[in-house]
Amino acid sequence: MTEREYNECVKQYADNVYRFIVKNLRHTEDAQDVVQSAFEKLWANRDNVDPLKAKSYLFTIAYNQMMDHLRKVKRMNYKEEIPEGALGTGDQPKLYLKKALENALATLNETQRSLVMLKDYEGYSYEEIGKIMDLNESQVKVYLHRARVQLRNYLVRIENVV
Repeated sequence: MTEREYNECVKQYADNVYRFIVKNLRHTEDAQDVVQSAFEKLWANRDNVDPLKAKSYLFTIAYNQMMDHLRKVKRMNYKEEIPEGALGTGDQPKLYLKKALENALATLNETQRSLVMLKDYEGYSYEEIGKIMDLNESQVKVYLHRARVQLRNYLVRIENVV
């Protein structure tokens, strides 16, 4: 991967990687650190990365960095929620829906949340998700189905939406 290809990769995928990580970590500063670290690793290994597979490689690195970060946080018994003002301004129904979706995603474990984010937010195929998360395609399908069932069960309860 050349310097130009790396810069193109940053322009093309930085927002997607950040969105994926911040939705999972729910902490902007930590997400920024993880994404920056992922791009640093991509830069350090640029000679070994095929530019056509840079997106998958980058998401794999970011996912692994995120999991390392989560393990570190768990060891420190540290947990921080999204500040109320971080959701921004807008229509109240959208705000409630967004909060309900965030709460529903928060009920999932890290693996389930990552699967939902990669498939439903980022649009990856089952095969690509399997490569990123080091799972086979059938595991991805099963885990994703279970995550979606859990989300549905959470969201259909009236007390979770109102």
